[in-house]
Amino acid sequence: MKKSMLTKIFFVTMILQKGAVLYTMTKSQIDFYSRLAKGISSQFGANCETVVHDLSSKDPEHSIVAIENGHVTGRSIGDGPSHIVLESLESMKDGREVLEDKLSYLTRTNDGKILKSSTIYIRDEKGKTVGIFGINFDISLFHAMNEQIRLLLDTEKTDAQPESINPNVSVLLDDLIEQALKAAGKPVSMMTKEDKISVIRFLNDRGAFLITKSGPKVCSILNISKYTLYSYLDEIKSSAAE
Repeated sequence: MKKSMLTKIFFVTMILQKGAVLYTMTKSQIDFYSRLAKGISSQFGANCETVVHDLSSKDPEHSIVAIENGHVTGRSIGDGPSHIVLESLESMKDGREVLEDKLSYLTRTNDGKILKSSTIYIRDEKGKTVGIFGINFDISLFHAMNEQIRLLLDTEKTDAQPESINPNVSVLLDDLIEQALKAAGKPVSMMTKEDKISVIRFLNDRGAFLITKSGPKVCSILNISKYTLYSYLDEIKSSAAE
């Protein structure tokens, strides 16, 4: 145990021995939370540690009165407190107490396990804190899997939208037209000749005009004649050839 931890334990022990006001965790409370610990750990499996700390104990070095799946953190009944428990004991000195449940936060064990933890304070009928019910779920494997999935899904263009896979060419054409109009950035009614040529160039570059009856549909949307469409396509091809 680290020197700073031992110092805190010694200090809290001295406070307790001098008669600081602490409230008692009853036998029925210990029994209930012990059974709750067993139930939760059984429900979620071997990676889920549940632990009950008795804050009314006069021996802070042995605050754990019930624990399931203690292999997660390497602790057992009679073992000592975590930093959370020590902070709780210090907050209870002389009746001073500002304790709120802390849910779903990350912790790390000495051997490198990453845990998703929750600390829930047990209170007596007067609302005074008498114990702690803790849940520590080992998510090390999930954390590693998440990183591997992120690497697998990562692409060179992380800001690009996923490409659509359309069920037929009609839907594909509609999709390409929608993209072209979005790229133009203005409604058709406000488009200049250059804007419409830009839309047609977008569609032509993506092979939209290889789709049967694409010409009439584009003409209808851009409100131009078939002759105008072919004229614009000729301009596009001429500029590309230069």
